[in-house]
Amino acid sequence: MSETETSSQPTNIVKVHKCPICGKLTDNAKYRPFCSKRCADIDLGNWFTEGYVIEGKAKHDEEESE
Repeated sequence: MSETETSSQPTNIVKVHKCPICGKLTDNAKYRPFCSKRCADIDLGNWFTEGYVIEGKAKHDEEESE
């Protein structure tokens, strides 16, 4: 192969990211952005127990003001 020719083989680029729950560096695409099913389940549990809150007026607050 000459210097002007390019390889037709795809390059395998692995993106490593930090798990938002445990902080572990991982390249696991199956549970992205988490490193494992365990961390994904912990995050889901945080949503279920209202550990995360999206700010804004509650629907019942808006109905009372009318």
